[in-house]
Amino acid sequence: MSQQEENDAFQVVHHPYSTLEAIEEAKRCLRCKVPLCRKGCPISNNIPEFIHQLSKGNIGDAMAIINETSNLPAICGRVCPHEKQCQGHCILNKKDKPIQIGRLEAFIADFDTEMRLTREKLPQKSRGNVAVIGSGPAGLTVAGDLARQGFAVTIYEGQEEPGGVLMFGIPEYRLPKNVVRAEISKIAELGVNFVTKAMVGENGITVDSLFANGFDAIFMGTGTAVPQNMDSVSGAKLHGVSQSTYLLHQVNAYNDGAISRESVPLREGERVGVIGGGNVAMDAARTAIRLGADVTVIYRRTEEEMPAIRREYEEAVKEGVKFLWESSVTEFFPGPNGRLGSVNLHTTEGDRIEPFDRIYLAIGSRPANRIVSTTDGIDVDEKGYVKIQERPYGMTTRRGVFAGGDVVHRPQTVVLAMKAAKEVAQGIAQYVDAVKLLEYIEKQ
Repeated sequence: MSQQEENDAFQVVHHPYSTLEAIEEAKRCLRCKVPLCRKGCPISNNIPEFIHQLSKGNIGDAMAIINETSNLPAICGRVCPHEKQCQGHCILNKKDKPIQIGRLEAFIADFDTEMRLTREKLPQKSRGNVAVIGSGPAGLTVAGDLARQGFAVTIYEGQEEPGGVLMFGIPEYRLPKNVVRAEISKIAELGVNFVTKAMVGENGITVDSLFANGFDAIFMGTGTAVPQNMDSVSGAKLHGVSQSTYLLHQVNAYNDGAISRESVPLREGERVGVIGGGNVAMDAARTAIRLGADVTVIYRRTEEEMPAIRREYEEAVKEGVKFLWESSVTEFFPGPNGRLGSVNLHTTEGDRIEPFDRIYLAIGSRPANRIVSTTDGIDVDEKGYVKIQERPYGMTTRRGVFAGGDVVHRPQTVVLAMKAAKEVAQGIAQYVDAVKLLEYIEKQ
């Protein structure tokens, strides 16, 4: 497969609406008196109203409505599990023709980016200083919400470019990187500062040093950066057994021109197994297919129990990914060259040996302890997830340090991380306001 063929394979699967298509789709909305679609949205987007404005051609007004609740509409419109959330609740599902809410949201956001429609009137950044650690969905949401409320916000990101899982963990064909960059630019236009290549917990950057630099509160939106492994299984450390997240990161870097094809851990024609049944497993399997591999997903439960978005599973099947249900790998065997050559599969029909050149693991992840280990007073549970309190919502056991998203609630979808982050942003605002008020009273 040539480089051009590989590049073509990673082109967007579902193309955005044209203006005419979007308006015609928006006109189908019934504007229900009790909008079930909005109830199905974790962040309560005012879906009927932004669709109504779109149906009249008022795209700027539609964008303004979306901005009231969402900081990442172009991303949510592409990667959210709409069939389980807003779109899944649409009354027109009874006719098998629900409004394509995600595609309309993405269209509005893309149109706004291209035409630069919205110019928000922002307050002076005088309400307080907040540091945000991590620039994934949770970090960007907290930053955007607080910036709109008059806080000066600085995001610290360990990678060379902001975006977190949005930039490095979701394939290009599902979420183009230019879309992520455009959304981050909009966050920056709210007055948010970005500091990249700044790994908090290393090189002298700690929670304590951030407080010493004058921040009133700190938000941890670091996600779950440490993937689970199968080290207890014999042969799991053979060359050829690696993490799905590593494959996705390397392929994204290759597609972006940052590394060569040889740095991607997969060769055309290889027999590839992906262990897991979530969205990361689907992303890894569909990515491997695009690189010319023969791909099988190995999942320990049934098709009905698979947690992946149904749409992603169906797309994977169409693209040629095979599935082994109620199957698990109990041993990895080396081939003649010392690398992975085959695995022992335990199935409902018994055990058998299956040849594989590579196995990618997609069996979950957990938080890194880099920040917790360099900070006194932040309690975590037995699995390393940060404990938070209800008042002010999201604050950890260390005063002034807040957390939200996957680092607290386990790995979830982009929009659920955003939902949690929006609630924490309110808690941060309440906390900083209270501290400022107490300081003012003490000076009187």
